[in-house]
Amino acid sequence: MQHPADVRCDQPTRRAAVPVVRLEHIHKVYHLGEVDVHALRGISLEVYPGEFVAVMGASGSGKSTLLNIIGCLDRPTRGKYFLDGQDVSGLSKDERADIRNRKIGFVFQGYNLLRRTSALENVQLPLLYNGTPTAEAIRRAQRALAIVGLQERAHSFPNQLSGGEQQRVAIARALVNNPSLMLADEPTGNLDSRTSIDIMSVFQQLNAERGMTILLVTHEMDIAQYAKRIVIVRDGRIVRDEPVKNRRDAAKELAEMPPLEEEEEAVI
Repeated sequence: MQHPADVRCDQPTRRAAVPVVRLEHIHKVYHLGEVDVHALRGISLEVYPGEFVAVMGASGSGKSTLLNIIGCLDRPTRGKYFLDGQDVSGLSKDERADIRNRKIGFVFQGYNLLRRTSALENVQLPLLYNGTPTAEAIRRAQRALAIVGLQERAHSFPNQLSGGEQQRVAIARALVNNPSLMLADEPTGNLDSRTSIDIMSVFQQLNAERGMTILLVTHEMDIAQYAKRIVIVRDGRIVRDEPVKNRRDAAKELAEMPPLEEEEEAVI
C-alpha cells in the first residue's frame, strides 16, 4: 500500500474528469455605506475529484470569502461557480442550504458539536435534516464513526471527549452524507502539535483510501504540506497554485513519534 506522500494526481485522468469545484472569474464586493470592499477580484480555480488542496492567505486576503462561496454560504457578485457540474452561482438561500446538505461536508476549527448530544447523535444530524429514516441514519452514523476510529465512543458526549476526538466526530459528521467535497476551515487551530498530526492523518487516509476531495483552509505552512496542492490567496487574487513538494506523511510521522508517556516525561 502506498503512503499518502507517494500518491500523486494523474494529470490526464484529472483533466478528463468533471471538476468538483470550478470557479470562473469570481468577484465578491461588499457594500459598506459609501465604500465598496473588493474581497475577491476575478478568481478562477478548479478542484478535481480526489484532490487534496490547501488554501492559504493572511488575514484579509480573501480566503474566508472564497471558502464561503465554495461552501455555498454566500454568492459571488460576479462570475460563475459550478459544483459537481451544476451552476450554483445564482441559487437562493434555501437552494444553497439544500445543496450544502447534499454535496458538502464541513469541518470547523471549533468542532461545532451539540454539547448535550452524544457523538452518534451529532453525526446523525445532517441525515435527520434531509429526512433519512432513523434506523438508516443510525447505521450510517455508526459507519462514519468507525471510519474515523471512534466507534467505541459513540455514546460519549463532547465534554467526555478530547479535542482530537471531538474533531474526529466532526469529520464523521462531515462524511455521513457521502459529500462530493469536504471543506475544512482551520481544523487543527485548537489542537496541540501531536493531535494536529493525528487529525491530518485522518484527512490523508480519507483522501488516499476513499478518494475524498478535500479543500482545507489554514494559515500554517506545516499543515498545508499534508495536502497535495497549495493555493495562496493575496488581496483577493490567487498568487500561487502549485503541487506540494516533499509532502508530509502524517501516519508515518505519528509512527515515528515517542509514546505519549515518554513525551510527557521528557517535558517534565
